[in-house]
Parts: sequence; C-alpha cells; structure tokens
Amino acid sequence: MTSPLILAVAPNGAYKTAAQHPALPVTPAMLADTARTCLDAGAAMLHMHVRKADGSHSLEAADYLAGIEAVRKAVGDEMVIQITTEAAKVYAPPAQMAVVREVKPEAVSVGLRELRLPEVGEKTLSEFFHWLAAADIMTQVILYDEADVRDWQDLRARGVIPDAKWFLLFVLGRYSAGQTSAPTDLIPFLNAHDDAYPWAMCAFGAQEHACAIAAAALGGHARIGFENNLLLKDGSQAPDNAALVRQVADGARVLGRPLATAAQIRAMFRHG
Repeated sequence: MTSPLILAVAPNGAYKTAAQHPALPVTPAMLADTARTCLDAGAAMLHMHVRKADGSHSLEAADYLAGIEAVRKAVGDEMVIQITTEAAKVYAPPAQMAVVREVKPEAVSVGLRELRLPEVGEKTLSEFFHWLAAADIMTQVILYDEADVRDWQDLRARGVIPDAKWFLLFVLGRYSAGQTSAPTDLIPFLNAHDDAYPWAMCAFGAQEHACAIAAAALGGHARIGFENNLLLKDGSQAPDNAALVRQVADGARVLGRPLATAAQIRAMFRHG
C-alpha cells in the first residue's frame, strides 16, 4: 500500500459533447487548461482524445501534435501524455497503428480486441507490439473482460507479444446493462490476472469513484474523468474533471497510498 498510485485523467473521450457538459475539453487550449487543473488536483497522466474542427473524434497526427504541444506548454514534463488508438467506429486498424508510428508519443493506450482481428493477423499484431517495445513507447493495453485477459496471456505465452513494460487497463462494466460499473466488476479480472504487469481500471457511471478506490486498495491504479463519468461520488454533477481527480486523490491519502509523479510513472514503464 506504499506504492505510488498512478492517477490518470480521461477528460473527454471520443463521444462526449459540450451539450453534455460545458466544461468538456474539446480543443487544444481547453485540454491544456484541464491538464493544469488536474495536475494540481493529483493526476500525473493525461489520457488524450483529440477532435477534428467539427468536434468529431480524430486519430489524425496533426490533431494529436497540436494537442500535445498545447498541454506540454501548460504542464511541462509534470504529466505523462497518453494518446489513444480508439477506433470509435471511424478508424480501421491500419490507421490506428499508423498514427502511433507517425506521432511517436510518450505513451499510448491500445484496445487489444480492436487490433486482434482476422484481417490484421498475428504477424502484423506482433510486428506492431514489437515496434512499440523497441520505440520505448509506454503502452497501456485495454482489456474488457476476463476473456481478453486470457487472450493477452496466450499471445504473450506464444511470443506474439514480446515481454516489455506493459501496463494493463481493466474496463469495468463496458458490456453490462446500461453500461454501469461496480467495484465487484474487478473480481473476474483479478482472478484471471497473472500479476505479470501493473494494472489500472476505468469505470462507467456513478460508482466510478468507488471502483477507483477499490482498485487503489487492491494495489492497482485508476483512470477517471468525463470520458466515462460526469458525476461526483454523491451523485451530483461534477463541475470539472479536476473535481473527480481530487476525490480519488483524497481517498488515496486515506488509504495511505502516495500519488505517483510523472517521473515515477516514466521510471516504471520506460526503458530509456
């Protein structure tokens, strides 16, 4: 319980709109402001989605580079900036992998089942993960259920995925009724997990905070924010992403877990 808790903020996602919350950051300038306030609240990692000019989901390199530049100006090296390869029903695997190669970000999140497709094939999948490891890109692998966990372990056991400093993300309740999450959703993941790599969770809906605290108590890490939840733990609407971060930071202190700094995260997951 003395290991630093990685607290990541996911401030916007691919689908949320300003109509759902006026503080949703959708431009580079808004992302920069959100990064600063969330850093001050305790987050040391930013899970970044970027948008096109019309507000729709983007995996275009130019949009990512603009977002990264704006956030770096606001927080310097005090936050790890993680881009996403989420398809969001718009992009296919070649584009998802190509944007990572073009941007060469510090960190990326990759949905295993989005790339683990027949049309991709294990050879291409393996080449991509070997490249991620060789490029020293801090990679978080998104897993949606225990079947994903076992598939991940099988790919590693067969050498399709090389050994590297991978970071896992357990998504709680993605396929549940109403897409809501509960702390007990962690149990199947942890039963299947082989403890080979550190893990974090993200959760949907009003129990996001409870799920994050459960993960912190069990030695995991947490990703929180408007991407999946707009509510504080009392059920009221959060004024901004920083309020969600602050709640979990306060809970971590009660548990006795210090908050990880960006430097500590880099030491955990980077080779160089």
